[in-house]
Amino acid sequence: MIRLVVTADDFGQAVAVNEAVERAHQEGILTAASLMVAAPAAADAVARARAMPSLGVGLHLVMVEARPLLAPDRIPDLVGADGLFRTDMARFGLDIAVRGTVRRQLRDEIAAQFAAFADTGLPFDHVNAHKHFHVHPVIAGMVIERAVHHGVRAIRAPVERGRPRGVDWFAAPFARSLRTRARRRGMTVPDQVYGLAASGRMDAAALRAAIADLPLGLSEVYSHPATSDDFAGHGPAYRHRDELAGLLDPAARTALVKRGIRLGRFADFAGAGR
Repeated sequence: MIRLVVTADDFGQAVAVNEAVERAHQEGILTAASLMVAAPAAADAVARARAMPSLGVGLHLVMVEARPLLAPDRIPDLVGADGLFRTDMARFGLDIAVRGTVRRQLRDEIAAQFAAFADTGLPFDHVNAHKHFHVHPVIAGMVIERAVHHGVRAIRAPVERGRPRGVDWFAAPFARSLRTRARRRGMTVPDQVYGLAASGRMDAAALRAAIADLPLGLSEVYSHPATSDDFAGHGPAYRHRDELAGLLDPAARTALVKRGIRLGRFADFAGAGR
């Protein structure tokens, strides 16, 4: 059987994102969304999610390029002078690997974000991370432990079908390691994902191509839909409105039906994956 989860990232980043998630779930093929608990429109996202119990909502952990949940003075090594998370991911990743104080602060921030999601009362469908920073081996261990603690049963390992390119080529071995480690702890992990190579450009054509390529097993397609392309925090050169149009494209649903693909949340596919 071909199983598919269609996820929107950055839920809570802006009202424009939340509007797109709501519309894509009610009118399109979106089945899941990943919530940024410290983002400006998180409360609005939670309110919308409570009105859509069929939407699988998970935690989109944020550890770079955004505002942390904890006060900056509690995590001084994770933030810059502006109080926002660091943007130097390569150096940050090295600091996490070699500096115990940085790891302790990051562990506290991760725990706080998990706790904040739990406090919403929403069912915990899955977990992933902004910029896929959870493929870092140290962060992966922290996230898996906290996920197991909260009873979270699914996690994204960004292993895309085909030959990885650019930075994805470097990250691919770490993503595969994350997939293996999570499965050993009993978590559901997609066999492959779609969205890395076309990040910010998962429009109708890209989505239909992904659906046509889906193999047997569990796959995840993720995108970044919004009703505007210029909201605060929008991706550089991202075509958010085109990604929303792809999720609403009637041809995408027709293609799913034609191939007999089962669409759902991660909670619907517990234990799936190799």
